[in-house]
Amino acid sequence: MMKREDNELLVRVGPGTAMGNLFRRFWLPVMLASELSEPDGEPVRLRILGEEFVAFRDTDGRIGILDAYCTHRRAHLIWGRNENYGLRCAYHGWKFDVDGNCVDLPNAPDGDRIKGNMKTRAYPVLQRGGLIWGYFGPAELQPEPPAAELFEVGDSHRHISKIVVEGNYLQFAEGDIDSSHVSFLHSSLDKSALPGSRVSAFAFQDTSPRWTVKPTDYGLMLAAQRDGGPEHYHWRVNQWLFPFATMVASPEDAPFITNVRVPIDDEHTMQFRIWTQIDRPLTAVDRDNAAAGVIFPEMIPGTFTPVANRSNNYLIDREEQRKRTFTGIKAIPIQDLAVTQEQGPGWIADRSLEKLTSSDTAIVAMRKRLLDAAKALQQGIEPPEAGTPRAYRVRPIDTLLPRNAVVEEAMRPLTVRHVA
Repeated sequence: MMKREDNELLVRVGPGTAMGNLFRRFWLPVMLASELSEPDGEPVRLRILGEEFVAFRDTDGRIGILDAYCTHRRAHLIWGRNENYGLRCAYHGWKFDVDGNCVDLPNAPDGDRIKGNMKTRAYPVLQRGGLIWGYFGPAELQPEPPAAELFEVGDSHRHISKIVVEGNYLQFAEGDIDSSHVSFLHSSLDKSALPGSRVSAFAFQDTSPRWTVKPTDYGLMLAAQRDGGPEHYHWRVNQWLFPFATMVASPEDAPFITNVRVPIDDEHTMQFRIWTQIDRPLTAVDRDNAAAGVIFPEMIPGTFTPVANRSNNYLIDREEQRKRTFTGIKAIPIQDLAVTQEQGPGWIADRSLEKLTSSDTAIVAMRKRLLDAAKALQQGIEPPEAGTPRAYRVRPIDTLLPRNAVVEEAMRPLTVRHVA
């Protein structure tokens, strides 16, 4: 059982909080690249870790992330004009470039003389893997971004969706690494996978996985062992990339899902759901599966809100639940959302009330890793993961091994796939 004060430490991410400071030591994906698709296009409002920002792409295609409020009279820059290499405040015309420099101050006679003193804060930004990333921590501690392969392959190798929901980031992240729930939440009543989900049949035949959790330089290697027939064990090995992503294993040669969870604030979370095939482009079948509404949910047009959501009970079909699927909810991410969104009042779970078992081994390990890192940072010890970006170059795996194989053999294929 977790102490209530430790739970509070883990779920609070605003400025000055322990977890907020920890997240600010890492590059964070904050937008789809397509949200800033055109030079001099519409600026975009951002809220990350409880702070307000505005993002825009300038005339040359460079991306800027600035504090949301103009340094003059604090008008929000979202209403500004993105024109001729800068974002111009709609209130008095002050203009800022992607580096935060005030390049025009037209409402004062001495504007040209004083504009150099009116700089606003700009944040390091890059475009990578179909995403726009920002760094919001101390400039002198800025790390390299994580070198995971899924952020380096081309658009032909991946499909990405962005989902914004109410709820604390941690309970969603815990669902990502909880392999035992797959046997129930994502199953059909005939003990088969949902159409297109690419989950091995062994996950539904053996509902009590045995855990081996291995701490690594990038986070945790999470190995769930199940029966795989008379002579084999089935191993489903996911990768948790500290502090915000989980790579979920698929059978060999199938694309795999990575769930990236970025806190918007204590009660809202941004998810990037990435369907990736590292070694080849996605096939037409892969893309049809992505579009079928099971692996990725249907979204309300023009928003990042799923059609199925809490306001309509996630469109649960009780007849479907009685006769065909375990939940009666169509999309896998919405099944996850239904059981994790409301784990406590105010959209935040109180982990001091839980009763855990061995099936929660991976969750306990993740919580401890985050908690230890946040407390260490409070003592001035920087998170070592931020300094090991190449360690993130790993993959998940779903495989069968002989019953007499030691656990290290289940993990060895991941070592072989580890790119130097």
